[in-house]
Amino acid sequence: MLKWKVPASITLAQGLLESGAGKSELARKGNNHFGIKCHGWTGRRTYHDDDETGECFRAYDNVKDSYDDHSQFLARQPRYKKLFSLSIENYRGWAYGLKECGYATSKTYAQQLINIIELYNLHQYDKAKSYNRFAIGHIANTNQAGVDGELHRVYFNNRNYYVVARRGDTFKSIAKEFSLRAGAIARYNERNKREELAEGDIVYLEKKQKRAEKRYKKSYHVAQPGESMYSISQKYGIRLKSLYKKNHLSPETYRLKVGDRLRVY
Repeated sequence: MLKWKVPASITLAQGLLESGAGKSELARKGNNHFGIKCHGWTGRRTYHDDDETGECFRAYDNVKDSYDDHSQFLARQPRYKKLFSLSIENYRGWAYGLKECGYATSKTYAQQLINIIELYNLHQYDKAKSYNRFAIGHIANTNQAGVDGELHRVYFNNRNYYVVARRGDTFKSIAKEFSLRAGAIARYNERNKREELAEGDIVYLEKKQKRAEKRYKKSYHVAQPGESMYSISQKYGIRLKSLYKKNHLSPETYRLKVGDRLRVY
């Protein structure tokens, strides 16, 4: 959206609708999530029965390439030019405009897109001013998958992105997957890059905050069995040093006990 000015909600809704949520033959065999036919395409191809038998469709090496090409396809085709005079947040106008410009033959195409957008609240993404560089890089680097051959799911906590370590993960393997440095990730998590990761460990991908989210401003964390100052700092996405400091505690002398109340904001 930020690069090609196509609303994120429209792209997502079209991808879901055209590919049957990724289950269509075109999506499974050619990573084509938008049903775009060849039309002068010089890349890889796949053939599929559509309006006619054995029609030529674009094929991609990965799903990200399909999404990129979809945005370029709309931006570079003269017939869609008038759509780009609409506001990025006018998903209804875009939906009806795509139908009018001939993207699809279904009479209910525009309403189908609008229904998907509103059902899944996809228009929230049209307000974005920046993008999640970890998620984007993650999709692009599918050949850098972790030790078990699968990418980690990326979570968000306290203005930071994190993954949950799996068995066999190391700072090095996670760093490779996200095109980061192992030493940097270890520092973000206040650990040594040579330390072993345990299954279930939270691993932040950026430097942690000095305090927890604002919703914890007037509350305390009550220490539970098995917790440590470090595990609490990871839970809230705050620096261990800050957790000690805001509670006026010394790392050298304080020992956490079940029931202790700690400020995290």
